[in-house]
Amino acid sequence: MTEQEKMLSGQLYFAGVPELLAARKRAKELCQRFNRTAVQDPEAGTDLLRELLGRMGEEISIQPMFWCDYGFNIRMGSHVEINHNCVILDCAPVTFGDHVFIGPNCGFYTAGHPLDAQTRNAGLEFARPIAVGDNVWFGGNVTVLPGVTIGAGSVIGAGSVVSRDIPPNVIAVGNPCRVVRTILPEEP
Repeated sequence: MTEQEKMLSGQLYFAGVPELLAARKRAKELCQRFNRTAVQDPEAGTDLLRELLGRMGEEISIQPMFWCDYGFNIRMGSHVEINHNCVILDCAPVTFGDHVFIGPNCGFYTAGHPLDAQTRNAGLEFARPIAVGDNVWFGGNVTVLPGVTIGAGSVIGAGSVVSRDIPPNVIAVGNPCRVVRTILPEEP
């Protein structure tokens, strides 16, 4: 089994192999080109995103600066808006539904490191997928940690650190992020 296969299956893997180093280099180069190009030439920026991302729906808006580890593990529905300074560590799949709004300075991190120092110091890491449903809104400075699923229609308050699953149609805030209430159907 290759290190990439281990990475995608959730096993411990070594990210320093040539195959993964090359994939990260490619992603960083495409991100750098996107960040330089997107504002002055939105069409060219969109073309670069199509080359970078694993799947991209219609009407995607990503503001520079945008960075990711691989790109090919990121899947976006349609009508996704990502504000400035987003970082997606996509060692495992990161999936966004339709109509997702992401505030500035947000991070989605699938990468994790073992608690055992000896294993961690050996350069091994793991990755767990992140899934975001339709119609989710993230305030600014939100961090989403490995293995989290966020249900459709939820709102994640600014500055939250999401370390566990969030159900659909709720407002959740804080560090650690907790549900504070359900969103009522009649609310604007």
